[in-house]
Amino acid sequence: MSDTSSLTTPTLSGEIVELRPLRASDANALVEAAADGELWNLKVTVVPGPATVDAYIDKALEGERAGTVMPFVIVQRATGRVIGSTRFWKLDRANRKLEIGHTWLAASMQRSAANTEAKYLLLTYAFDTLNCVRVQFTTDELNEKSRAAILRIGAKQEGIVRHERIMPDGRKRNSVRFSIIDDEWPEVRANLEARLAARIKN
Repeated sequence: MSDTSSLTTPTLSGEIVELRPLRASDANALVEAAADGELWNLKVTVVPGPATVDAYIDKALEGERAGTVMPFVIVQRATGRVIGSTRFWKLDRANRKLEIGHTWLAASMQRSAANTEAKYLLLTYAFDTLNCVRVQFTTDELNEKSRAAILRIGAKQEGIVRHERIMPDGRKRNSVRFSIIDDEWPEVRANLEARLAARIKN
């Protein structure tokens, strides 16, 4: 991973989804996607709603300008519709590592091939283009769906970080940390490719 200050957020294209750079003009599309399930009411993650979307985007773009964040919207290629968001963050060029996080999908797209392919595109870029040695994931200890999804990708659970952050409602959140390291990536990639091939074929 070279100097992150010179990195630009790429567009990553698969068969089902395209991940393109998040922009301020995506506010309405993000709120529409989050309205599928009223995801802004979830207590175990932070998803933008009508009152918070501008601040949500501003923070992501501030991180992008600082070279520590690459924020994306997730677009369903068949319809051109924004169905969620994700990002690289905690970009650390010295130690060639980053975190994939702030990921959410419209309720109707969860547990679908869209999520699997989005993670595949992100991991491929992280390991094969940015030459990362470590990609980590962090989720709420209470978020069983997210924990299961991260394990299905092939990440390894490392432990619980107590009181890792304070949630918007004031709750002191314990977070579960997972990672994939470079030595594990070939096997993880092969498993994800097999899962995607089976889903796309069907």
